[in-house]
Amino acid sequence: DYPNYEIFFSLASSEDPARKIVDRIVAASKHPAHVIIAGHPHDCSEKVNNLRVAVERAENKFDAFVFCDSDGRPGRAWLSKLVAPLADAKIGAATTFRWYLPQIGGLWSALASSWNASLATHLGPRNRNFCWGGGTAIRREVFDGIRVAEAWRGASSDDLSLTLLLRNNNLAIEFVPECLVPSVMDMKASGFFEFTERQVILLRVHAPKLWAKALFAHLIYAAMLASGIALAAADWFTGVPTLQVVLILLVPPLLAVLRGVLRLAAAIELLPGWKEQLLARGWIWTLLAPVVPLFSLWSHLVAAFTRRITWRGARYELKSPSQTRILVR
Repeated sequence: DYPNYEIFFSLASSEDPARKIVDRIVAASKHPAHVIIAGHPHDCSEKVNNLRVAVERAENKFDAFVFCDSDGRPGRAWLSKLVAPLADAKIGAATTFRWYLPQIGGLWSALASSWNASLATHLGPRNRNFCWGGGTAIRREVFDGIRVAEAWRGASSDDLSLTLLLRNNNLAIEFVPECLVPSVMDMKASGFFEFTERQVILLRVHAPKLWAKALFAHLIYAAMLASGIALAAADWFTGVPTLQVVLILLVPPLLAVLRGVLRLAAAIELLPGWKEQLLARGWIWTLLAPVVPLFSLWSHLVAAFTRRITWRGARYELKSPSQTRILVR
């Protein structure tokens, strides 16, 4: 629905499995579309390198950049709504978030969907928003002014690096919930742990204080749950169950379910075209919500002992937000 834009598809290699699909899209596009072969990175993650090269190839005529991921399925008004906040000079960038939906199903795909949905809860107030690389708009003058391209040299995360730059320059990040992006995916156990651990390790490297706060919150949740189970077991053996013990055991999971219900209701309102699928699989974001903090706790504990991540088959060691070592390409 946006009148004037061009599309840049940035791939690391011409052998990318998506190349044929991209070529068909470019040929059929009503707007100018380009294919960029960025090459393999030397000092940053593959995604960051793809973006860096694409931005370098973009002509000066563009007033704004909008970054998105290939697995997203945005609506027709998505682009207009995402760039609209940029009319306010106080806004450094506008961003949204993803909503995972399992394609075939399975426990690990469902857990990934529920785990991901819990992150969307943190977005809203400008002082705690972060850019999401699958849907972020930024004016070019801001992008150039805060030297994003330079900051991406050596970076592992495009969006968290951008978030730090915007905050350091006192520029607000506007969350645009109506641009929530549905993404259909499936994961096995290995993919789930790779995904969640990567996200948390990236968080620890770029925002260690936020990581520590989240770790503490998950520890408290797990401790309350464990205490409730221990007290219930003790009462079971003594034959004197008490209401207090039952409440200690049930309150944390029930609150998690309630938060899941609220998230699901918000997603249905923001994604009316996906209402049927959301309702059919509503148990994912409600009944699985109580166990999500336990998996998050595991990911945060893993992040305490390693800075190595796997991303699309490549292995990286994150020395710092601006220093990435490529271990396996």
